[in-house]
Amino acid sequence: MRPCPVPPTGSITAVTDANSSKTAPLKVLVYSDDVNTRRQVILALGRRPHPDLPELEYVEVATEPVVIQNMDLGHIDLAILDGEAVPAGGMGIAKQLKDEIYRCPPVVVLTGRPQDAWLATWSRAEGAVPHPIDPIQLAETVIALLRSRVPATT
Repeated sequence: MRPCPVPPTGSITAVTDANSSKTAPLKVLVYSDDVNTRRQVILALGRRPHPDLPELEYVEVATEPVVIQNMDLGHIDLAILDGEAVPAGGMGIAKQLKDEIYRCPPVVVLTGRPQDAWLATWSRAEGAVPHPIDPIQLAETVIALLRSRVPATT
């Protein structure tokens, strides 16, 4: 397994400056060979899908090698992978990431249909959302997974 340089607790680190105590944006990798699918995901989630979460910063990726490169860098908080992408599908990439990256961030796969959820389980993805993308279902899935990446505030 390749090490993933993340804080020991597995959560993001709060970044502060002299004027504010804002949390750093959460980085979400969005992989699909189809630019329209990437746009649908980004539009469905928006900049801040829930008031309890920091803003999201998107890393759009169209090829498998760039997914692996970004994930190896350790700066991604969540990956959304299109299971229908070609030539490398998101479920195969998810399985590879989970097998090879220690403390891999959560992964959501976009499946071709609801009946393909079992494949998402095989890939070890923490979430699955079928095509066509339902913005509410996607947001609920992403919010649940990102909450575990944000330090609790008191």
